[in-house]
Amino acid sequence: MFTRRLVSRYTSAPSSTIVRPFSSTQWPQKDHKQYEKAPALSDIVPGQIEAFDKKQAQFRNDLTARVKQQREQERTRESTTTAATTDKNSSSNVPDNAVTPLSGEGLGSLSTATGEAARKDETSNKKKPGSGRLSSLIYGTEEGREMDREIERSFSQVLARGKYVHSIVFHEVKPSKVDEYVELVGSWYPKMASMPENKVHLVGSWRTEVGDCDAFVHIWEYQRYEGYHASLNNIQHHPEFAAFDAKLKKLIKSKKTSLMQEFRFWPTSPPRQLGGLFELRSYTLHPGNLLEWETHWQKGLAARREVMEGVGAWFVQIGDLNMVHHLWQFADLEERRARREQSWNVPGWGETVHKTVPLIQTMKSRIMVPMPWSPIA
Repeated sequence: MFTRRLVSRYTSAPSSTIVRPFSSTQWPQKDHKQYEKAPALSDIVPGQIEAFDKKQAQFRNDLTARVKQQREQERTRESTTTAATTDKNSSSNVPDNAVTPLSGEGLGSLSTATGEAARKDETSNKKKPGSGRLSSLIYGTEEGREMDREIERSFSQVLARGKYVHSIVFHEVKPSKVDEYVELVGSWYPKMASMPENKVHLVGSWRTEVGDCDAFVHIWEYQRYEGYHASLNNIQHHPEFAAFDAKLKKLIKSKKTSLMQEFRFWPTSPPRQLGGLFELRSYTLHPGNLLEWETHWQKGLAARREVMEGVGAWFVQIGDLNMVHHLWQFADLEERRARREQSWNVPGWGETVHKTVPLIQTMKSRIMVPMPWSPIA
């Protein structure tokens, strides 16, 4: 089956590691005292493609060097740990099977060893359903149960990098209150993200200029769902939160939040300052097509990265289900047009479009500009 092929293909693949700060956000070097005016598309100076490309190349080179350095450190650490374990085993009478497995917490992405062990324990503790006709009606056939288990494994191991949970927050702001909103949020969000005890990283904040105008988009990053709960609890008990929340409610018309995970093949970008504008493309898929979307886009991203700069890709787990968000960055709208046209000349992109379009129910595009405090801008 399709799911079974996906599981066998990807569960053995090494997980991508990306170096990015977590306990606090790295902020761009800007003056955060006051934000007197909301940023607008008209603020972007046209004809800056060469400067944008130069910053993009430098960002990619720096990131590659950092990832290489991290992987070398991991190999050194693993070699040291293995040697220490071997020495300990050789000098004791403890059987080999009594040695505690190495934890993957030090790795750049979540190790699957702990999760697999937990799943095995959970499976062994559960009462297995019977194999008779009545049991098959209640629990399904053994083949069906195995397929369910494979689907569950595929979502945790194939689709997502399990270390991070992201929230995407949409604020629809009253037109007459935009500047007040910018000043309020611009003084609160950086403060909350810079406090290590809040255990939250602000990926970025943007204002929509084409699409849902006067809508603001914020993407936050947490360490799994435990981190999400801990962060919410800590922030809402901050002595200034009640005053902030009361002011915010007077400035917005609506608020919508979804919880997402990033695709395994497309880790969210670390903070960067390339300039330009952003496009958030949101796709509502037909139910049951997320795995197929992932396998086609894994190839498509390799083609797109030849001509376009991606920020991240996420699929919603709680909120707007069957929703996928892709975030791109361009120097300006003309460069966006040119880059998208160039994509068709890259081998593999046409096939990706051909195979993914039938999976889509609806799609939406927003052109956005970064807020002054956004770590990705």
